[in-house]
Amino acid sequence: MIITHPHTWIASEMAEAVRGTLLSGRPDHLFTGISTDSRTITPGDCFLAITGDIHDGHVFVAEVLDKNVNGIIVDIDRSDGLPWKVIAAREIVSIGVADTLAALGALASWHRKKFPVSVVAVTGSNGKTSTRSMAAAVLAKRFQVLSPEKNFNNEVGLPLTLLRLKPSHDWAVLELGMNHSGEISRLGDICRPDIGLITNIGPAHLEGLGSLEGVMHAKGELLEKIKPGGKVILNADDPMTEHLAQKTSIKPMLFGVSDAADIRGTEIAAHSGGLTFALTVKREKTQVTLRTPGKFMVSNALAAASVGHIAGIPLPEIKSALENFTPLRGRMNLHRLWGNIILIDDTYNANPASMKAAISTLQDLKKENRGLVALGDMLELGESSWPLHRDIGWYAARAGVFRLYATGEYADAVAQGAREGGMAGRDIFTGTKADIFREMMTVLASDSWVLVKGSRGMRMETLVKDLLNTLGKGRP
Repeated sequence: MIITHPHTWIASEMAEAVRGTLLSGRPDHLFTGISTDSRTITPGDCFLAITGDIHDGHVFVAEVLDKNVNGIIVDIDRSDGLPWKVIAAREIVSIGVADTLAALGALASWHRKKFPVSVVAVTGSNGKTSTRSMAAAVLAKRFQVLSPEKNFNNEVGLPLTLLRLKPSHDWAVLELGMNHSGEISRLGDICRPDIGLITNIGPAHLEGLGSLEGVMHAKGELLEKIKPGGKVILNADDPMTEHLAQKTSIKPMLFGVSDAADIRGTEIAAHSGGLTFALTVKREKTQVTLRTPGKFMVSNALAAASVGHIAGIPLPEIKSALENFTPLRGRMNLHRLWGNIILIDDTYNANPASMKAAISTLQDLKKENRGLVALGDMLELGESSWPLHRDIGWYAARAGVFRLYATGEYADAVAQGAREGGMAGRDIFTGTKADIFREMMTVLASDSWVLVKGSRGMRMETLVKDLLNTLGKGRP
């Protein structure tokens, strides 16, 4: 019998967990970690060689062995190219599997079952990361909580997060992302959530899912993976909620601003430093002030409060956690620049619903001042890309934007929509981010408000950086 620390892995058990074959090495060898990154791996880790879209981990096997790593998990079909002389001489543990990505998920699933931890799985079209972070902050009032260090929400990141579980953890709050059908189902199999939370359903990832109904069905896969006796949290304000609820026999807890919500937000008021709202949990009520100006963040806070309520967190502690929450970088971050110019950095990501929410926030905050909007493409919208970008242009025009800037493949669609919305052509500008920065600098005046937003791949934060470097240090 081998007695191990709960946070170690035995070679023979790992081989069994991944349904692999122990090709070499001692079956009782112990590892202190699992790594997929040759750059940060340590001698106690076992290297799992993942074949991805950009990098093939098998190429780095020799490199990790040079770092005194004594274990590898590889695709059995790729084993011919391994440095077998070194492996034999050092008695390196090598495990062959049919698919290393599936093996990573299997290891994480096996590790998750070792501990009596409760898992919250968060998915949805908008607000996943903020909701996950808020929920983790609420739970941390009473419990030890594991949450992703980064935006680890896919078939690599989610297992790597679960592999960090320790006996000290009471809860894990995970984010489940996807861009095609079946992905949420696989992630759900890995993490087996006790609580499944869907923030909302919107037109995101249409390229891989085809329609809003496709998005709903893909997100709804989570509800089929809840453990027996688990809970479901859904958005009372989302028209798709009624259809989602039909995918599970569990009576959902509802959050939102509507009367149907169990966890409800009312009396919402935005101001330059953030917003306030009344939070009602069952029959208790309290006032909450968030450090963000986006009214849509109330929905995320209500979802997080729902998790806290299920976990038994008292309302005053839920309030405290929400009020101390700082929005993550690139999510409605406010910067005060020269001349009292306010820059709204919402560059982390974008889809049609979050674009409209950000523009509405600008409209609420700027009052009678100038509002300038710089938008990058919304990606992964497939055949709906042109009309959805045109719709955003129209929406911006109707919101009374002073200047509209668009960059990317669908900049002309945004411009067309803005003209159709009644915006004068002279107030619409398309070009590169560098072009936008130069033109914007000619019209920016004191007390202006500037919103910058786009999908992750558009890297709109470079425009934010230029504005901060130029206007954050005083008058240019």
